[in-house]
Amino acid sequence: MTQRSKTEASLPPVRIAPSILASDFARLGEEVRAVEEAGADWIHVDVMDGHFVPNLTIGPSVVEAVARSTSLPLDVHLMIESPETSIAQYADAGAHTNGVHAETCPHLHRTLAQIREAGARACAVLNPSTPAQAVEPVLGDLDQVLVMTVNPGYGGQKFIASMMNKVRLLHGWIEERALEVDLEIDGGVGPETIGRCAEAGANVFVAGTAVFGAEDYAGAIGELRKAALAART
Repeated sequence: MTQRSKTEASLPPVRIAPSILASDFARLGEEVRAVEEAGADWIHVDVMDGHFVPNLTIGPSVVEAVARSTSLPLDVHLMIESPETSIAQYADAGAHTNGVHAETCPHLHRTLAQIREAGARACAVLNPSTPAQAVEPVLGDLDQVLVMTVNPGYGGQKFIASMMNKVRLLHGWIEERALEVDLEIDGGVGPETIGRCAEAGANVFVAGTAVFGAEDYAGAIGELRKAALAART
């Protein structure tokens, strides 16, 4: 296999995906349109069921409403038990990517196939305590891997820097096999942490408060993108 040179042209694009969980839900459509105009690449949508994670958030009807508010791809993160029972619903609602936790899928290969059969991109998600090896056998069946850098479902947590070792391992496997798999980070992403994530090999960055907590959405997204690009050149 020919070794690819590490140039910006050969690297997967940096994508900034603001998480609507940090937005003002009373103005959700406006918030989504605002970050699209500010330069976001994707919209990240966190679905929580109150079982796999303690919080309860939204369902397919809200995903559909978000899809009507933007032309950007929806990156839907299913923090739910038995995701295979509702994958089609979220795809029909407008999910461009459906992310399922490896911890909730005893038949992960089949669940990923279901996502693709429903017409969405397949993403496997790893909790901080779940090793990269949990998705290594199905890397060729994935479009994306999401590494959690906080424990899902809990607010106010600090970025877990030790997850960069997991990101590097996954990135190495993706490079060795010449796979077109996006590597995503979610949890504590901000100007002070995004560079470490990009240096480790991630190219998709979920940002909640770092975007929606800023007065200038365009400035916040631009700062994140600049820091990510600088770290991988």
